[in-house]
Amino acid sequence: MNLGFIGTGKIASSVITGICKSSIKYEKIIISSRNKTISNNLKKKFKKVSIEKKNQNIIDKCNWIFLCVTPQVGKKIIKDLKFKSNQTIISFISTITLSELKKMIKIKTNITRAIPLPPISLKKGPVPIFPPNKKVKNFFNKIGSTIEIKNEKLSINFWAISGMMASYYNMLKIMSDWLIKKGIKKNDAQKHITSLFLALSEDAYINSKKELKYLVKDSQTPKGLNEQGLKEMSKQKVYSHIVKTLNNIYKRLNN
Repeated sequence: MNLGFIGTGKIASSVITGICKSSIKYEKIIISSRNKTISNNLKKKFKKVSIEKKNQNIIDKCNWIFLCVTPQVGKKIIKDLKFKSNQTIISFISTITLSELKKMIKIKTNITRAIPLPPISLKKGPVPIFPPNKKVKNFFNKIGSTIEIKNEKLSINFWAISGMMASYYNMLKIMSDWLIKKGIKKNDAQKHITSLFLALSEDAYINSKKELKYLVKDSQTPKGLNEQGLKEMSKQKVYSHIVKTLNNIYKRLNN
């Protein structure tokens, strides 16, 4: 089985890295040269990765095709590509719906929309897919945790959440910078912040079958530091602004 990637941005690179570290069986991964730095790095790093200059050549040589371009590029190039009916096509494109993809691709074939995120390079993180597809589910379960969605409209909620990734990293950066300004060495500050939030995330994941409000409650003591932090951020309407931002991203995805 040959895997083809049209587009070589951060997400494509992360997925390819995860695949190369996994037990997934494949012969070759053929990628486009759209981002020359990323594509060349992937080729140097992994023996089974090769580069094609023309997108059509990738489609002609591969069984599975991953669409990893921006919506603007996708609308421009997909309609002119010739796919095969026996191919599995997986789209990482945020704002092009399944019905729109079918019109662009023209032939009847297996099309799935997926939402992988950069930690997939570590074989970690959720991968929501629509529509449910057993082969695609098993594939992503080897490099992450697949979540099957039966309604495309519901999948928009997951796309909206994925838009908060940079905000999360920026929060880590702000706290790390604060420690540095207080005299902590940069490496120590970044190690402390990332290790702390990794541990908190793992604790939340292990307890994810419980309501998350109990984690909020159990992490506080009366008149303690965490109670103060929560109260002050609530008073500043930090959390209501998170909801507002999610709603704005959701509206954009629905336009």
